[in-house]
Amino acid sequence: MTQNKTAGNGNDTQYLGLLSKLFPTIAEASTEIINLEAIMHLPKGTEHFLADIHGENEAFQHVLKNASGNIKRKVNELFGNSLRESEKKELCTLIYYPEQKIELIKTSEPELEDWYHITIHQLVRVCRDVSSKYTRSKVRKSLPTDFSYIIEELLHEHADDTNKTAYVNVIVDTIISTGRADDFIIALCNVIQRLAIDQLHILGDIYDRGPGAHIIMDTMQRYHSWDIQWGNHDILWMGACAGNDACICNVLRLSLRYANLATLEEGYGINMVPLATFAMDTYGDDPCEEFMPKLNKESTVDDKTTRLIAQMHKAISIIQFKVEAQVYARNPEWGMDKRNLLSCIDQERGVCVIDGHEYQMKSNNFPTVDPTSPYALTNEEDALMKRLHHSFAVSEKLHRHIKTMLSHGGMYAIYNSNLLFHASVPLNADGTLKEVLLADGNTYSGKQLMYQTEMTIRSAFTADSTPAERAKATDYFLYLWCGKNSPLFDKSKMATFERYFLKDKDTYKEEKGYYFKLRDNEAICDRILDAFDVSGENRHIINGHVPVHASKGENPIKAGGRLMVIDGGFSEAYHNETGIAGYTLVYHSRGFQLVQHEPFTSAADAIKQGTDIKSTTQIVEMSAHRMLVADTDRGLELKAQIVDLKKLLYAYRHGILKERRQ
Repeated sequence: MTQNKTAGNGNDTQYLGLLSKLFPTIAEASTEIINLEAIMHLPKGTEHFLADIHGENEAFQHVLKNASGNIKRKVNELFGNSLRESEKKELCTLIYYPEQKIELIKTSEPELEDWYHITIHQLVRVCRDVSSKYTRSKVRKSLPTDFSYIIEELLHEHADDTNKTAYVNVIVDTIISTGRADDFIIALCNVIQRLAIDQLHILGDIYDRGPGAHIIMDTMQRYHSWDIQWGNHDILWMGACAGNDACICNVLRLSLRYANLATLEEGYGINMVPLATFAMDTYGDDPCEEFMPKLNKESTVDDKTTRLIAQMHKAISIIQFKVEAQVYARNPEWGMDKRNLLSCIDQERGVCVIDGHEYQMKSNNFPTVDPTSPYALTNEEDALMKRLHHSFAVSEKLHRHIKTMLSHGGMYAIYNSNLLFHASVPLNADGTLKEVLLADGNTYSGKQLMYQTEMTIRSAFTADSTPAERAKATDYFLYLWCGKNSPLFDKSKMATFERYFLKDKDTYKEEKGYYFKLRDNEAICDRILDAFDVSGENRHIINGHVPVHASKGENPIKAGGRLMVIDGGFSEAYHNETGIAGYTLVYHSRGFQLVQHEPFTSAADAIKQGTDIKSTTQIVEMSAHRMLVADTDRGLELKAQIVDLKKLLYAYRHGILKERRQ
């Protein structure tokens, strides 16, 4: 009787009327219920977590292709001792890099037709295994148009079925005889890569340090299902795209610091010639030693170019300090005026006076800084800044990539009882949630802080924001980058000026906020999870941002398993510091696996020699039973849909609604 009342009330009847347009008959509604009930009993799809990629596109692409070792695990399970280790390695490399590997094989394989036969059958087995978690409908949508029917037939027929042996063999023979074997193998490999991972989570920092952030973003625009929780470096580029000149300066400074101009020039068409010309004119006689770029060991940058980069690095850094001071002056409520240190320099004595303490300078050449008005741009600096601003404003590709990041991202996300964010949830000393002032003049903490911060970010790009709201939001990107209470920074200060100019290394210290000090406490993590309404018996916080120093014995699993830190460590700049190339996380139907990676050599080595990233897998948490779709957030959605469809059936059968027969 309860169902009758529910099905009969006005609002519910109106909703069911809309639902009936999708399922106009009892038969169609019943079929959908059967379909949804069946889906809930499929194994949970595999989730892949990465963080802090920092422009290292080759390492990122490889981890994406091998699914943090998930494909290799599948190959080992399927072929066991029936293939030699070298053969399994070759098969994996083919799956990761099919186009390039086929070209190599064709130059060395004397029995190419036999190789085609064997390889296609092997790939079909792997594809059948990775597709077994999904409905035929979902698999069909993942197949390339050219080979959709053929792949689907091979996935659901077996050569060991005597009635179908000839049928399957003729399909393979014909693929080869018609000259489509290469294309078919490439298509199969791409399907395997796609189906190996159901959902990709990127926990921030695609940008800076490495050379290929734009290549990574191109990849993400084509990727089937992903989300991102914005990192501080992503926010910096978003701010630059929105027109924040301080963010533009920081983006340029970091690119020059790591001698990485590829993303700026080749990726986004940012014209660096005006900055180079200004730097040579202004700092031509300056050794700029403290601004020498950090070059990796494979760098081919010559001495002349290195010196020019150092001059450009110094030029944009001085402009940055001036522009930042102007933003801080417009926003006194941030309390950032103590970061204005150009006015603390005594150029005559070569010291910097901070809070009454004198610090010796490393260098003392500031030709564009007027001691009487240290934060005023010179005419040349002002003209340069306008040209740089224009370059960012007209970069169509940059704006397209940032739009993609906005459409797929946010400050935090909750997936299957896991709270994902890049860096921090600001806390007080006692572990309570800290109130933080936002651009709208109000204070927020915890979940509301994250949500309102995201709304502020979005308002910088939305047409319905007022000019004043957009200006305030655009300024706020700088606070998110380096503000003391920013959930993307959460440190006492960003000591950029001190590291460049002061000899006393004690001034470089950036004290971490209380989140980083308290996050190994299980009760604190539970308090954060409660604040974000994360439920579930096995709930976790997953974030990145701070590299895990494995070489010093630091454990990425904290708070009794409540929190996992997966700073990817992709950036080569961190390898000596951490001792590894970071972590990724895989969450499949049997539980969590944390994968520790050694540094990636190159895609060329992977293709030619079959080298893979050497990885160590650590079981974090295994489920007592194999998790099904019913155990996930998607399962809850499907259960709710089934309830609605059953109400629709009731309405049809009791005359509340009429079937819409053709």
